[in-house]
Amino acid sequence: MIRFGLIAVLLLATACGTSGPQGGGGSGGGTLHVWVLEDKLNETQQKAADEFNKTSPVKVVIDKFNPDSYPDKLRVSIGSPNAPDVFFNWGSGSIAPYVKAGELADLTPAFDADPALKSAFLPAVLDVGKIDGKYYGVPLRGMQPVILFYNKDVFGDAQPPKTWQDLLSLVDTFKAKGVTPFALGGATAWTELMWIEYLVDRYGGPDVFKRISNGEPGAWRDPAVLKSAQTVRDLVDRGAFGTNYASVDYNSHAAETLFAKGKAAMHLMGSWEFTNHMELQPDFARKGLGFAPFPAVDGGTGDPANVVGNPTNFFSVTAKSQHKDAAIQFLKTMMSDTYVQGLLDAGDVPVLGSVEPKLASTPNPEFARFQLDMVRKAPAFTLSWDQALSSAGAQTLHTTIQDLFNGKITPEQFVTNLEQVK
Repeated sequence: MIRFGLIAVLLLATACGTSGPQGGGGSGGGTLHVWVLEDKLNETQQKAADEFNKTSPVKVVIDKFNPDSYPDKLRVSIGSPNAPDVFFNWGSGSIAPYVKAGELADLTPAFDADPALKSAFLPAVLDVGKIDGKYYGVPLRGMQPVILFYNKDVFGDAQPPKTWQDLLSLVDTFKAKGVTPFALGGATAWTELMWIEYLVDRYGGPDVFKRISNGEPGAWRDPAVLKSAQTVRDLVDRGAFGTNYASVDYNSHAAETLFAKGKAAMHLMGSWEFTNHMELQPDFARKGLGFAPFPAVDGGTGDPANVVGNPTNFFSVTAKSQHKDAAIQFLKTMMSDTYVQGLLDAGDVPVLGSVEPKLASTPNPEFARFQLDMVRKAPAFTLSWDQALSSAGAQTLHTTIQDLFNGKITPEQFVTNLEQVK
């Protein structure tokens, strides 16, 4: 009851004031466009729309977009007559330009009116939808932390690393056995970004990237950035990723296959790794897939409990929607038990504290509880850098990270090159 009731309060609060050129717009018919990505939850989203459309005069249309083209499509549409009423986003920097332009509904009054509202969500996740002290997104998808996965069969009696020295010792151990320590789809740049994100957090804490994403002068010059780049080069030189990682394409599942087949011992990847293995190597997912947090680093000031990745995906309501009240009612439908169960069935863990009793019904309850505990205990959950920065900045970021991993630039040049990223 808390989950649905609090969401209802939150969303109804956004209905106050105007709702576009035609006012309230929820009772006179029409079409409500909800923009989502093409992904595994489309069936669950469509079921929510079908249920809503049975009784609403305003009919929901789920518009699905390719993930690669979606940010640009959204950027062109927001503020235009073709803007969606409700849209999927990553919170934080991904919606900051729209907040600045006055295109999103401010949800803060509802949070301020009811302190219990915040407690319904995991705090580290909820804050990712916060811009300049105000809330603009409701977290209605599963959490996607980056996790250190390991192959139980390859590890044998060995334990996942808790410290950086543990990690380096494992690199030497597996190399001696002819096993690549870490699978890495280096042909796909964002897979390498995960290493930089965690290392910067562990060395300097989440405020380092906050200053970067805020555009503070000299932010890229923080010592934690250079130290992280130097650590990456040390890992590469030690052979932690083998010799062919630059040609391994993540999108073709090459890295996952190497890992599942025991050719690599570990894989740093988002929580979707489990879902992918359930589809491709279900026996390995059930019996051989281990998971652990990213280890602490020597001399680092970041809390080892901090997490990076995609805290969740948010849905926001556009300020000028002609059907704002219907949009709100639809989001309430999306928080039904049926929708939440759809998330769980797909392997996602919703970012609500009240979801814990339902985890027993997931494909792997142990993994679901691990994710929930990991995020619930995290003092900070940093959004993936390429989602937090501009699209142009993300492209430069990807290229620069690949150049670092491939030895085309030094750690010092890495810092210099990133200073152009805004």
